[in-house]
Amino acid sequence: MDRHHRGAPDRARGCGAAMSMARTSSVAEKGGAISEARNLVVSFGETPALRGANLVVQRGEMLAVMGPSGSGKSTLLYCLAGIVTPDAGEVHFESQRLDTLREKARSELRRDRFGFVFQFGQLVPELTAEENVALPLLLGGTHRAQALGMAREWFEPLGLEGLEQHCTGELSGGQSQRVALARALVTHPDLLFADEPTGSLDSLNGELVMELLVRAAREQGTTVVVVTHEARVAAYADRQVMVRDGLVTSSDPAIR
Repeated sequence: MDRHHRGAPDRARGCGAAMSMARTSSVAEKGGAISEARNLVVSFGETPALRGANLVVQRGEMLAVMGPSGSGKSTLLYCLAGIVTPDAGEVHFESQRLDTLREKARSELRRDRFGFVFQFGQLVPELTAEENVALPLLLGGTHRAQALGMAREWFEPLGLEGLEQHCTGELSGGQSQRVALARALVTHPDLLFADEPTGSLDSLNGELVMELLVRAAREQGTTVVVVTHEARVAAYADRQVMVRDGLVTSSDPAIR
């Protein structure tokens, strides 16, 4: 991250205007689709989750996928991320067909080119905060000392100074989610998936996490797909689509 940005919570909350400018410029600079879902069908037993969903994610944008509980929005995100394989349809990432890749290849993509932030952070309780952030690097073969050094660089920008050696049980909900955000961004991913990233936080910490996510993603050129049912979270995005009854509805021409 740009080291001129100091991530103490009060300062992070004061950069809304700068982020709005970054948001506008990023939309203008994005070029072509980075991810695409085509006619996705997914069922869990007798329950249909997606019924022919289509979605195009443009490179460099922040896209909010909205919808009520049970609409299929999280299933759509997991398909785009290669976590769930659709029963029918296609998933494309850049120039390759993602849903037909072997699991090893999909795992490598998720490790090296994707980042993930989930509602409850999903930190590893046996590891310290800095070890949690370094985990994707360690899994990718980076030497431990180098990985931990890269992880520590995220603590000051995200307002986590002094918490590097803390166990996850010693962190507040907002701190844990910022550690999860650092873990998602430490590999400089091309595409970051966030599933209800503020769902377990109060409004103040939720706003802080979203502002930090937007700022960090803009600085790295990371494309973001965020699933949410909250309008205040979706307002941070460049574009919003709605999922209802397993279908994506939008007036945007990128949705076919």
